[in-house]
Amino acid sequence: MKIVDRDQIIGSEREVEGPGWTSRRLLLKKDGMGFSFHETIIPAGAELSLWYKHHLEAVYCVAGNGSIEDLATGEVHDIRDGILYALDQHDRHVLRGGTEDMRLICAFNPPVTGRETHDADGSYELVED
Repeated sequence: MKIVDRDQIIGSEREVEGPGWTSRRLLLKKDGMGFSFHETIIPAGAELSLWYKHHLEAVYCVAGNGSIEDLATGEVHDIRDGILYALDQHDRHVLRGGTEDMRLICAFNPPVTGRETHDADGSYELVED
């Protein structure tokens, strides 16, 4: 059994930041679960162009608001508490913060190692141990 206290991750090597996002990596590849699990904060007004070409991601919003745009179709979907989106086709997308910071709970497959940051095209490289 694993017990993870998010408050102990804040300020540690498992809290990773980039322009417009903060990711608290609660479970990583080395934890052996077959996926990684993160709490991600997107500040109000942020805009991120992302493409997880090596990972599938499921994202559940637990606070705040924003939107996601599917770049293949141009469709824009509102995000708020209670909305889940799944990037099941390695979807290129733009994630936009709304009027409040968004707090998102995310699962990645394959799991990230914790060293990843977004590349120029918005993806995470596939890092092998």
